[in-house]
Amino acid sequence: MKKNIPFNKTPISSSQNEIRLVEKVIQDNALCGDGKYSKNIQSFFKLQTGVASTLFVPSCTAGLEMAALLCDIRPGDEVIMPSYTFVSTANAFVLRGASIKFVDIRPDTLNIDENLIENAITDKTKAVVPVHYAGVSCAMDEINTIAKKYELFVVEDAAQGVMSTYKGKALGSLGDFGAFSFHETKNYTSGGEGGLLLIKDTAYANRAEVMREKGTNRSQFLKGAVDKYTWVDQGSSYLPSELQAAYLFAQSEFFNEMNEERLRLWGNYQKSFCGNSDFITPTIPEDCSHNAHMFYLLCENENARDDLNLFMKDKGIIAPSHYVPLHSSPAGKKFGEFIGEDKYTTDLSSRIIRLPLFYGLTDDDQNRVIDCVDKFNLKSAKSVA
Repeated sequence: MKKNIPFNKTPISSSQNEIRLVEKVIQDNALCGDGKYSKNIQSFFKLQTGVASTLFVPSCTAGLEMAALLCDIRPGDEVIMPSYTFVSTANAFVLRGASIKFVDIRPDTLNIDENLIENAITDKTKAVVPVHYAGVSCAMDEINTIAKKYELFVVEDAAQGVMSTYKGKALGSLGDFGAFSFHETKNYTSGGEGGLLLIKDTAYANRAEVMREKGTNRSQFLKGAVDKYTWVDQGSSYLPSELQAAYLFAQSEFFNEMNEERLRLWGNYQKSFCGNSDFITPTIPEDCSHNAHMFYLLCENENARDDLNLFMKDKGIIAPSHYVPLHSSPAGKKFGEFIGEDKYTTDLSSRIIRLPLFYGLTDDDQNRVIDCVDKFNLKSAKSVA
């Protein structure tokens, strides 16, 4: 009996140094956050992205929440974003009292349509939140131009974008703030959860450190800048465990190796399905270098997607759909509204299916996935005939 093929497996590097470093943290009795490995992670990504400051945080959600605080989002402010995203993108700003203005996505990348942003701007708009879906960049030049014109913050939800670039620049480094995810479903993980806040302007770095330390100036105290620390601003507990930092730092040495393997697997899928009239495959714009976070197929309609999902499940292959558009959810209706025509968001979200893609997926298992999709197409063609 053939084994099941999961949609995702938590990545662990070929060296398995993650286990060794986690054990070392435990042996050294150094579990609290902001230790050696947290600082190493921050230095690694500061160098890799070129931003002014990076802060290792418990999740991408936490990074977005901190960005909302740094943008000084208040009740009555409006924030523009796509509806086709995870709930954290909106929640980070709703928690500050903002009203969310959802706009439609592009049919090629499933990213926010930059041409629709300006029509959603009012005198209450405070920020734009582009989401780099599947690790493929939004049109950041156009988005930044609009934001500059209207004096808006740009907060990149780059949860899926670690190691991806736009015109040679790292995702997460292109707006005022960016947030990465190291959840177990991402290309790289800090042991289940984890994230990173990226700050472009040094003017926000000190306040971000205070917020991360529960609103205290403890980080300055540890640097010797003050003789005692106290409560000085808003904040929360945004320090992840040093166990998480050690796990991720061990992986960082193998980021390129892991990235290349994912790109190879992604390329196999693209070669197999590109040009197939039954599906639409992902589009990578010329200015973008992606990280093979996800490979998806857009089926002809929702019924075809559901049939393929069940067919693959019956063969022991897990291939799920993805987000239910936020504007159609109870909270989305309460805290936001869709601006303009919903031409693609609902339609494309009902047609998408994601294929297994993870570091460690064997060629044999990937070929099983490809063969399963081909058999489904053959079966469907015969039933129509």
